[in-house]
Parts: sequence; structure tokens; C-alpha cells
Amino acid sequence: MLTTIRRATLLALAAVLVLGATAPVRLAAADLPIVRVGKAQAVALVFIPIEVGEAAGIWKSVGIQLDTSALRGDGQVQQALTGGNIDIGLGSGPGLGFLAKGVPAIGVAAAAGPPDSMALYLDAKSSVKTVADLKGKKIAVTTKGSLTDWLIKQLATQQGWDADAITTVPLGDAKAMIAAMQTGEVDGECGAVELGYDLQDRKQGRVLLNFGPIIKDFHTHIIFARNDFVAQHPDLVQKFLVGWFRSVKYMKAHREQSIQIAMKAEGMDERATTQSFDAFIPMMSIDGQYDNKALDRLSKSFVELGILDTAPDMNKLITRKFVPVKT
Repeated sequence: MLTTIRRATLLALAAVLVLGATAPVRLAAADLPIVRVGKAQAVALVFIPIEVGEAAGIWKSVGIQLDTSALRGDGQVQQALTGGNIDIGLGSGPGLGFLAKGVPAIGVAAAAGPPDSMALYLDAKSSVKTVADLKGKKIAVTTKGSLTDWLIKQLATQQGWDADAITTVPLGDAKAMIAAMQTGEVDGECGAVELGYDLQDRKQGRVLLNFGPIIKDFHTHIIFARNDFVAQHPDLVQKFLVGWFRSVKYMKAHREQSIQIAMKAEGMDERATTQSFDAFIPMMSIDGQYDNKALDRLSKSFVELGILDTAPDMNKLITRKFVPVKT
């Protein structure tokens, strides 16, 4: 055993000496700093740059490795940031409102624009045919004060109803929401568009609408970072953002390869994955810049959701020091 280890060590040293004459030594993945990342849902193609970047070797190329956790909605992302369990959080725009309530984090980049990645879908047996039929119905969302919660309230007000005319039922992750829909506990679900297409392909559900055409001037997803992580490791924040947006650019330039990676990661068939990919990819930012109209709309959403009593100064909840990200 010792002989084997010594032989492997000598061979490795010899390789370094030979390569050192012509090229810089690259760190192995095990030697790279770890960035702990929490995403708001296990199944959501909008977060697939994590897996695409891994498959394409992008995270290693920027000099970090990721330790990724799948959480149950915006609320858990903010809890994990507060508890110091993650360094970076991938959540929704409305999640910024929690920062004004004391979550020790800040928005470091805008990940996406209008909610092309979000849909409302129903059980295949549902009697609901149009949006007008939703009044008085129960729709599953991730958590109160989340993006899914806000989208349903917006849908109600756009129909001229009270914001609570459609009842939102917070159930956490997608599996719990789908189970509740199929048992009749709720009438439908607001969630990632790919889940709706997947249910539709399996004849277990149908997509009623996509929220992209309904909600304009909006940042659906924001990348968060803990305040102390930003202060102590701004280089790692920058590397994560470079890796993220480089992965998004890769996705836009390599559609077929990205769809195959997404199919494997999400466990869905090619048709549903392709439909979903084509629906959400236009909304994905390639440099993280904020849009002022979108930020203004977000600030109003905090009040509409009851997260805050008054619209906050958004410049206190985000930083522009890392954007636009140059990849």
C-alpha cells in the first residue's frame, strides 16, 4: 500500500515538473475553494446553470467548486442565509423584501427578467377552463411572501378581484404541491413551467397559463450573498457570478447540449424539457445588470405581499459593485 502511494506521488511530482516547463499548474477540483449555494427549488430549470456549468467544466475554470443544496422556497433560502448555512442563495425577486426585515444578505446580481419560467397548471381532471374560473379556488405555492404567492395575487387583481380571491396554499417544494393537487387538496399549482409541461406530457395535468406575458418589467430571480461572505470573500462572489453567467451564455449558444444536461438533472423527457428550455431561456440575464423599472416593480411587490408596510429604498437591498459581470 505504502509503495503504491509513494509511486503515485512520484509520478504526480514528475508530471508537475514536466508540465511546469511549458504550462502553469492547474489546481485539481479538490484544491479549489468551496462556495455553498442554496437554490429555492430542487426542480427548476432556471437554476440549471449550476449543472450545466459543472458538466461543461465552467466552475472549475473560474477557480471554485460548488456545494449545492435544494431548498423549499424563498423562505428557506433566506433562513439558510441567516443561519450561515449557505454563502450564495438563488431565489426570487420578491425575496429581496426579506433583506429589509433583517436577513443579513444582499442582492449581488439579477439572474432573470419577466417570469417566462413560471406557470399555473392544473390537475388533468380539473373543471377549471379559463382564468375566470379560478375565483375561489385554492392554488399551491411554495411559501407566503414568495414569488409564486405574488404571481397568484397579481393574477387575481388583474381580473379585477381582491388579491385573496384566489386562495394560496403554501406547501414548500414541487413534490408536495403536485401531490396535493392530485389528491384534490388544492385545485392547481404555481411553479416552474417545466413541471407543468411534464405533467401535461404524462396526461396528469395541463398548463393553464405562463406568467411571462402577464408580468412585465420584473426581476423574477435574484442572486443573493451573505453580507459577511461579500465582505470577506469578494473574489469568490465574483468568481461565482462569472461562472454563473458564463454558464448561461453556454446554454444560449449550446441549446441541444444544455437540454440533454437538463433532462438528466431534472429527470424529465425530452419534449417537456425542450418546451421549457425554449420558454425560459430568453429571460435569463447574461451579465446580471439590474433594470430600474423592474426594481421599482419589485419594491411595490413587497407591500402587496405584506412583507413590508412601505416600499423600501432598493439601493439598500442590492449592490452593483459586481455587475455588469464580464465573462
